[in-house]
Amino acid sequence: MIGSKLLTSPNYGKANKEQHLLLQTITQAHVESFNYFLNDGLQKVVKHLEPVEFIIDGDDKTLSGTKLSVAVKHLEPVEFIIDGDDKTLSGTKLSVAVKSIFIYGPKIPEGNRMALNNKLYPAECRERGATYKGDVHVHFEYRCNGKTGLFDKIVGEIPIMVKSNACNIAALKPADLISHGEEQEEMGGYFIVNGNEKVVRMLIMQRRNFPICMSRPSWKNRGPEFTEYGVSMRCVQEDQTSVNLTLHYLNNGTAKLCFGVNKQVFFVPIALILKGLLDVSDKYIYDEMIRGREDDTFFKGCMVFMLRQVMTEGLHSQASVLSYIGQRFRIKLSLPDFYTDEEVGRYLFKQCIAIHLEKNIDKFNFLVYAVQKLFTYVRGGCAAESPDNPMFQELLLPGHLMQMLLKEKLETYLLALKQSILKVVSNKKAKGLTSADDIIKSVRYVPSITRALEYLLSTGNLISRSGLGLMQTRGFAVLADKLNFMRYISHFRAVHRGSFFTEMRTTTVRKLLPEAWGFLCPVHTPDGTPCGLLNHLAANCKVVNIDQTSSQLDLILTELGMSPVSSPNPWPREDCYTVLLDGRIMGYINSWSADNLASTLRILKVKGRGEVPSALEICLVKKTEVSSQYPGLYLFSTVARMVRPVLNVNLNAVENIGSFEQVYLDIAVNFEEAFPGVTTHQELSEQSMLSVLANMTPFSDFNQSPRNMYQCQMGKQTMGTPLHAYAHRADNKLYRLQTPQSPLVRPAAYEDYNFDEYPLGTNTIVAVISYT
Repeated sequence: MIGSKLLTSPNYGKANKEQHLLLQTITQAHVESFNYFLNDGLQKVVKHLEPVEFIIDGDDKTLSGTKLSVAVKHLEPVEFIIDGDDKTLSGTKLSVAVKSIFIYGPKIPEGNRMALNNKLYPAECRERGATYKGDVHVHFEYRCNGKTGLFDKIVGEIPIMVKSNACNIAALKPADLISHGEEQEEMGGYFIVNGNEKVVRMLIMQRRNFPICMSRPSWKNRGPEFTEYGVSMRCVQEDQTSVNLTLHYLNNGTAKLCFGVNKQVFFVPIALILKGLLDVSDKYIYDEMIRGREDDTFFKGCMVFMLRQVMTEGLHSQASVLSYIGQRFRIKLSLPDFYTDEEVGRYLFKQCIAIHLEKNIDKFNFLVYAVQKLFTYVRGGCAAESPDNPMFQELLLPGHLMQMLLKEKLETYLLALKQSILKVVSNKKAKGLTSADDIIKSVRYVPSITRALEYLLSTGNLISRSGLGLMQTRGFAVLADKLNFMRYISHFRAVHRGSFFTEMRTTTVRKLLPEAWGFLCPVHTPDGTPCGLLNHLAANCKVVNIDQTSSQLDLILTELGMSPVSSPNPWPREDCYTVLLDGRIMGYINSWSADNLASTLRILKVKGRGEVPSALEICLVKKTEVSSQYPGLYLFSTVARMVRPVLNVNLNAVENIGSFEQVYLDIAVNFEEAFPGVTTHQELSEQSMLSVLANMTPFSDFNQSPRNMYQCQMGKQTMGTPLHAYAHRADNKLYRLQTPQSPLVRPAAYEDYNFDEYPLGTNTIVAVISYT
């Protein structure tokens, strides 16, 4: 039967004035991540794109000694020297600067004179089997002998996410969407590649910029003296570039830092890294390492032994250490020959060591903290932390993945530009290079970056020379099936642990942990091979996609009683908590004032006062008599974190909390469970732990628990009405049910999400009566 409210509605069959807001939130994480890539991500990619420098040796000496610079705004120039004997233009500096990069919305080819406007819409790409993509424009500025000029270059095309800011239907009303062949409730969040709708899976990643201590027996096989103890760190730069670091503990009392360069793993003594970061004495490094641990003779002995190992190599200064490291890594980094060994060492530290921090002093403090945490863990002073725990996890979003891949392809583009210029210079048939324009013309021979981006979405496979710091190279994109509406929307709330874990025999990664409450649904997971690996976000769970890093936060912390790391600490270090903001050591707070600082910071966060971000995670881990988590005050403000709204009981206001800080809060499900003076927060609803589909099962508390899980799967398998624009679609597995049903028994979420717009098939109720 059809719902009576639809039969009696005077607006039945008419388009709504506005889209249903709650439905739009289903794909919000996907759309906002791509908008972040378009708005902030491109600027940060440009800022951190490293230069390509080289020397040209050839027979054509027309531009002998000319220095050419190709640069981006906020980016060091791409420099190379054309060397030779002819001094016609000797010393002349040529500069080609990239002023900006823009991604434009999809449009029809310029040669088409029949179209009324040049906008390309998603419906046309579906019907034609084309890709919905936009141009990537790069604006260059060149300088030669004081003269300047401008030119543009389209370096390729990139697929555009539907309903993102670059999409042509992003701001359309329901009636306009229908006229362009779309649904009136079109949510977007997917890409159209060769006419197919592709969804980039959200992958679970280790929480960024936070050292996690753990034990892995396989680490013993990494070399002599290696143990199972280590500290894992996933360092992520502001442009989403990530580097995985592991600090290993050795049986001889030393520690080695493991990092990768072009998919090859290297192990370097941590004392060598610390000595190369700062131009300080060994006494300074020793004092910083043992601060707060002056009574630990074992730890002090280990620090002395590690520093002596560096001295036996004859390395007594920062410059000597950088030259020592640069000499050994030069062949792996492919840097120009005119780079000194010391410059190669500095480049390595910048690109591979704690890349989330820009200053070497911050890198130094972060690694000292990691060493102290490692030795505390080895001696049994703190408990192990699991990367399978949601409190130490975040998500890899579609926009961030595209941003990471685009940056790598732009680096490849610059390398190809280098080869193109080398080819032009070495061409014997050419008349000679007479001006900078001739070098700029070589850009036309550089291949575009389009194919790699489309290949990722069409096949789900990643082709990358660095691996982007990911544990898999396939399974990134899936086809958005429209068997019914439930199946369709589930693609956008699904989070996968990664294809790497599907081959593991252990069940540890599949376990449902209590820390997942409110973030990952305990009901909505498939049975069989992907059980526990393919989960779905809870209905109220959101993903942070706004960069909320505040420059004023360090001043606020200082005003609230924190002693900055750059100032002398007025309290003994053993009586203090270390304050970390996004992996940066901010300072120290004494243990008797830490509660007041955290609570005051939370008040500023909830009430929106000052420069405290609304999605800031405030995690105070206190010292305990037994070994528990390593103590400290941890603050997180970066993107890709899972947050959810709860009621702050003390302030009677809604607060967004993260998966880390939730562990150290006391949250009541309802008012009856609250304990005065103990309970800090309360759930907004008793169903807050369930996903959108799990909320659709009526009387779920009266069901046998596996039946709720089966319903989430079977509900996605029935025929239904997945869409209304049948005339503009030719999808596989696309069915049209002529007799849809509206259930008599329905939960409140069914009405909230307006599921009657896309009804499903038969609603069967099986009743079993016991005679015993």
